[in-house]
Amino acid sequence: MAARCGAVRSFLFEYDTPRIVLIRSRKVGLINRAVQLAILAYVIGWVFVWEKGYQETDSVVSSVTTKVKGVTMTNTSTLGTRIWDVADYVIPPQEKNAVFIMTNMIFTLNQSQGHCPELPDDNTECNDSSSCVPGYVSTHSNGIQTGACISYNGSINTCEVFAWCPVEDDYHIPKPAFLQGAENFTILVKNNIWYPKFNFSKRNILPTFSSTYLKNCIYDSRTDPFCPIFRLGKIVEAAGQNFQEMAVEGGVMGLQINWDCNLDRAASHCVPKYSFRRLDNKDSANTVSPGYNFRFAKYYKDNSGIETRTLIKAYGIRLDIIVFGKAGKFDVIPTMINIGSGLALFGVATVLCDIVVLYCMKKRYYYREKKYKYVEDYELVSTNEGRTKPEFFPPLALKQDVQSPRQT
Repeated sequence: MAARCGAVRSFLFEYDTPRIVLIRSRKVGLINRAVQLAILAYVIGWVFVWEKGYQETDSVVSSVTTKVKGVTMTNTSTLGTRIWDVADYVIPPQEKNAVFIMTNMIFTLNQSQGHCPELPDDNTECNDSSSCVPGYVSTHSNGIQTGACISYNGSINTCEVFAWCPVEDDYHIPKPAFLQGAENFTILVKNNIWYPKFNFSKRNILPTFSSTYLKNCIYDSRTDPFCPIFRLGKIVEAAGQNFQEMAVEGGVMGLQINWDCNLDRAASHCVPKYSFRRLDNKDSANTVSPGYNFRFAKYYKDNSGIETRTLIKAYGIRLDIIVFGKAGKFDVIPTMINIGSGLALFGVATVLCDIVVLYCMKKRYYYREKKYKYVEDYELVSTNEGRTKPEFFPPLALKQDVQSPRQT
């Protein structure tokens, strides 16, 4: 209890103040100057030059629109000779910060609602109707079972379903890709950016571009790094992928636009930088559900008024446009904050040198004795000194043999 009271009393009634001690030591002096030099280099080199700590910053606000162009032709036994343009292979026509281009597909023509055999697998093959459950439907079913077992082909029987018939058979993906010519399709990317804190806006179609230039340029990282028109095959190639392989099962690509702008310089220096990468990261060791695909259908009625459709399972390349960036401009407040922080860091040199002197050097006890001095309260000392015991002196003895002149 007494120890606790002593600790509380020390905490409340004691005060520490720094004491300046000049130590003439080469070792300690060099350590002190080296640390100060390192802090100065950090503040000037990293904080102010590299990180531009004298600037106020703002994040980019962006909008993106795309326009795809290109025509290709196919000649197959199913569809015959056919021309494919933008309205056929861009699905949907517009997306938010993205565009999908169909490169491969599986057609199921002339489907109508009715009864037909299900695709054969472990759950649908049957020998008689007892193997089929009326009303049964699974996650992978194309329709609802009727309870009948019918012939799928000459050697296999499957359960009958009520569905869009004939059901889709997507076990075999066309190789090579159906639209091999998609490699030469071009994509115009229009990107408008705004930094609201500085009221600065710009777009990736730079003021120096003319209509003639924009009609003829194709992006190239070396010869034409600011052209906003990209060839689809070049985008895939720049990401280290093979277009014809990717076109078979599809994939997701990322077009990254970086707007890092120093607004202390002229606006003409604020320009976009483009980069490309594959986002779905194809892994040769993991081949489960690769690529990118979805289904859609085109509906119509035949001459007899029966509704029919063409089901298309579309494989293709989805291009996501990712815009990011940061703008900076000189401002007094961040400049003063970083200067103050840098000056405060110089205290680290003092702390480090104190550790070396007081705990690491051979004469640490000598330096510690010079560093710390314990002083009692002046008022208490003065009071104690004023309470010393008085000294008593014996009375003076009177001399009897001395006669006064008046007694004569």
